[in-house]
Amino acid sequence: MLEVKGIEKSFQDIKVLKGVDMKVDKGDVVAIIGPSGSGKTTLLRCINFLERAEKGEMIFDEARYQLNKVTKRDIAGLRKKTSFVFQNYNLFRNKTALQNVTEGLVVARKVPRDQAKTAGLQALEKVGMADRADAYPHQLSGGQQQRVAIARAIVSEPEVIYFDEPTSALDPELVGEVLNVMRNLAAEGRTMVIVTHEMQFARHVANHVIFMDEGVIVEEGPPQEVFEAPKEERTKRFLATVREGFGADG
Repeated sequence: MLEVKGIEKSFQDIKVLKGVDMKVDKGDVVAIIGPSGSGKTTLLRCINFLERAEKGEMIFDEARYQLNKVTKRDIAGLRKKTSFVFQNYNLFRNKTALQNVTEGLVVARKVPRDQAKTAGLQALEKVGMADRADAYPHQLSGGQQQRVAIARAIVSEPEVIYFDEPTSALDPELVGEVLNVMRNLAAEGRTMVIVTHEMQFARHVANHVIFMDEGVIVEEGPPQEVFEAPKEERTKRFLATVREGFGADG
């Protein structure tokens, strides 16, 4: 479904991605973990063209794209098949929850407003926010805003949803409500690629875990293998520092 090969990306003289390969099959929930500065978010942004990679190839639905030569038209076409959930929600402050969810349908996809409203309310219902459809972002908690952002991501029925540390901006007591929504999406069979520092979520919800450090994939595999029997010393050291996040069954 989605495969990227040899992604390289630098910022000035710092090489952030050093030839990263990744494959995502339909229905996969891929969790990308690793220390800050390891290249996780940059990888996600490159495969959604929020950053332009210097090298690398993408295969999406059997079509091939050179990441440093992809056209604006190709990017627009690929983005219609994907959605992106940001750390800081990125909601329009002057629009209601429902308007935030439907804006992309109406403006970018030319969906009639009545049809978009129906789809938007269904998406808000799915994330438990239908009763706040007329609320503005400033009237919502961080967790509620992020759930609206997830509704916006799913309303177009994308083939893949990218999540960039969707709980990192939230107060601890609000994290659970967002993770529960994501668990439900995973249970539906949605294809998701998630950069996260929530180790319990990665361990119990993902079916494939990627550990990155210093711009490369150090180790990857099923969560049971990566978390319980890591092969690489660097993975073992990282997991030792976050072991308390696993909970009692860690």
